[in-house]
Amino acid sequence: MASPFSHAVAALALGGACHWRRSWRFWFLTAASAALPDADFLGFAVGIPYESVWGHRGFTHSLLFAGLWAAVVVGWEFPQARRWESEWWRLWSFFAVVTTSHGVLDAFTNGGLGVGFFTPFSPTRYFFPWTPIEVSPLSIRAFFTTRGWAVLANELLWIWLPAGALWGGAALLRRAGRRLRAGKGAPASEPPR
Repeated sequence: MASPFSHAVAALALGGACHWRRSWRFWFLTAASAALPDADFLGFAVGIPYESVWGHRGFTHSLLFAGLWAAVVVGWEFPQARRWESEWWRLWSFFAVVTTSHGVLDAFTNGGLGVGFFTPFSPTRYFFPWTPIEVSPLSIRAFFTTRGWAVLANELLWIWLPAGALWGGAALLRRAGRRLRAGKGAPASEPPR
């Protein structure tokens, strides 16, 4: 898995690229939704095997879970968005994507058993063919070791920098679009005589 910090950063960059103008609660839910799938690691404490549907990178990393969680978030936090109308779908899509981003990043890591994107309908776990992200330790204490620092440095390169580029690139495109729209309304300058 990628670290919870990097899952949150990736989701916040997606929100920034979409240019959401929302409250701190929206941004908190964005980061939390991206980190939430790793709550399945608690299953280790009660004896749920890693490879189980309910194990690590199983159901909570699935597309179904992302869709269900998005519906819960939108229903709970955005009651003004009328169900099945465009604002509801926009919010639902956003939270489904940021929750799914967790499994996508995990499928780019170089360790574990893969990601159960289609759990519970299929037990198959997936990795992408290219896995440049160093698998993260599960323990917070492990981040304060040489390996933990190496994982964070790797995530800075493969997650944080691309996330920043996405957010920054989207901001530049929005600014360029505003300038173009502003330029269309301006009167054409007269040619010199």
